[in-house]
Amino acid sequence: QVQLVESGGGLVQAGASLRLSCAATGRTFSNYAMGWFRQAPGKEREFVVGISWSSGYTYYGDSVKGRFTISRDNAKNTVYLQMDSLKPEDTAVYYCVLDIRIYMDWRQWRYWGQGTQVTVSS
Repeated sequence: QVQLVESGGGLVQAGASLRLSCAATGRTFSNYAMGWFRQAPGKEREFVVGISWSSGYTYYGDSVKGRFTISRDNAKNTVYLQMDSLKPEDTAVYYCVLDIRIYMDWRQWRYWGQGTQVTVSS
């Protein structure tokens, strides 16, 4: 049993930064991955980034490479998403995810957070 609690979303202007956080509680795992998906109204759910917890291996979606950075805090079982140079097209609900490995397909991830809204104005 795992629960994911997200925070850090908000309304910002284009070019600004936000830092999202996601804390995993409940059952602990020796090997697992966490990551982020996002979904804007009327658009397909999109892979943002994933990180393998033990190794630190990361994989970013093309649309956020060079602007977003994922990191982890081992002691807190928390993952962060630093979002810089935000664009209006980044506006979406951002979902934290957790599973045994990184998956590109959102349907493969078992645990999901409630989502946090990120809105970027022009």
